[in-house]
Amino acid sequence: MSSILLPAPPRRTADGWRSGFAHLPAREIGALIPGWLAACQERGFLELRIIHGKGIGNLQRTVHAILSRYPEVERYSLAGPHYGGTGATIVHLRPSVRKQR
Repeated sequence: MSSILLPAPPRRTADGWRSGFAHLPAREIGALIPGWLAACQERGFLELRIIHGKGIGNLQRTVHAILSRYPEVERYSLAGPHYGGTGATIVHLRPSVRKQR
């Protein structure tokens, strides 16, 4: 298993698992998110919230570009108003093949 560096470990909240990337520059999250998604999927955390902040949208666009290329992402969308709105993205991952066996 490879090590990954997370800005904050995913934590369980009332509405699912989440971690924040809002404090990182867009160029750095490209290396973090795929490993974070793989680690979450391996642990069975399939519904996630990525907090990228609202700002001018650079992190949101970067996060969405990464998610659109990651084959294990089933779907993603901006969070509802009570879960961060345009400052967060909800991600649904496919179950790990290893977990299904």
